[in-house]
Amino acid sequence: MGGDSKYFTAATITLALAVAISASTTLYIWKRKAKGLESKVQELQKSINSSLAKCNAERQGRIRAQQALRKALAHPDASNLELSAYPMAPIGIIQSCFSTRNGTPRQPLLVPLARACLVFDPTRVPPASLEGLEEYSHCWIIYVFHLNTNLEKLWKQPSKSKFKAKVKVPKLKGGRMGVFATRSPHRPCPIGLTVAKVEAVHENMILFSGVDLVDGTPVLDVKPYLPYCDSIEGAKVPKWVTEDNLLAASVSFSEGFPDSLAECWVKTEKKSLYASPEEFQSLIKQVLSWDIRSLSQRNRPHDSHIQTGDGKALGNTSDSDSYQAEEASTHISEQASSSGDIIYHLNLEGLDVSYRIDCNGNVIVESVANLSDIPNNHQKRSNYSVWSDKFR
Repeated sequence: MGGDSKYFTAATITLALAVAISASTTLYIWKRKAKGLESKVQELQKSINSSLAKCNAERQGRIRAQQALRKALAHPDASNLELSAYPMAPIGIIQSCFSTRNGTPRQPLLVPLARACLVFDPTRVPPASLEGLEEYSHCWIIYVFHLNTNLEKLWKQPSKSKFKAKVKVPKLKGGRMGVFATRSPHRPCPIGLTVAKVEAVHENMILFSGVDLVDGTPVLDVKPYLPYCDSIEGAKVPKWVTEDNLLAASVSFSEGFPDSLAECWVKTEKKSLYASPEEFQSLIKQVLSWDIRSLSQRNRPHDSHIQTGDGKALGNTSDSDSYQAEEASTHISEQASSSGDIIYHLNLEGLDVSYRIDCNGNVIVESVANLSDIPNNHQKRSNYSVWSDKFR
């Protein structure tokens, strides 16, 4: 019994020692592993801190660069303004009823039926950008006078591109006025501002009416019209601005005009923003109710046969400085009728409308024909069928 007890005691002690040694060994191994992991954690923490510091330094650098850029743009060098450039790209293109500048109203809302569709570049302007615009009745359109003949020189060599400080004003019958006192398209920066009625919004397009924009006009921005701040009660303008000496006495159509228009409509209807030939004829009447002739044409209304260029229609050079400037920027087409009156031409949606003005200022629309030489600025054009159920 005593021997067994001693044996049991020794075995217990041996087992306890073995367990203690095993535990010590395990603890030692775990401590080494923990120390290795702690070292790796510290290395990772250092790496993260270094990356955060680097990102913070880069961010601070960007902030300083942005602040310097804003400061430079806000306070340009007055001695050399050309160093401050604000590059802008059009966000959309106008599809207008006015095929050429000739006939395009000189101011907005003068021709209520004048329609245009603004088609936005889908890569720059998602349809969601237009949400809510249909709730406004009118909006401002900022655009480029892209048909000015000196645009390339103006962009590339602005210091060498001189503009006329004074221009001839149609309402002053050739009298000159400072360019900034007029709405001449020939400006140091050829940027235009107009207002139009919002008829409808659809996907990436806006349908306007009352426009004074020629087909293909590049648009830079669109902003809603706010009557409470955009309409200035009691605003003052010079007396010559309010004189309506550019209105026609009356507009009438020849007996065969409706039939000629109906024949042309078969081809025109697919690309027209108008519902019928009758509505299109109303557009013609509204356009010609204003004297759309250039200043040089009005100064020689009953000269003999005149024709220059390739016979295309005269562009709207409402504030051109001279007849030479008009002739350089577009073409003029005039023909003498049997009555001795000059035949003028108006291009609307690819239709050539011929008309004359008698000595009393009455407009007589003679005929209409399809044109094949009007440039097609857009392969796919919006037409009335797209908007027929959206008109207000």
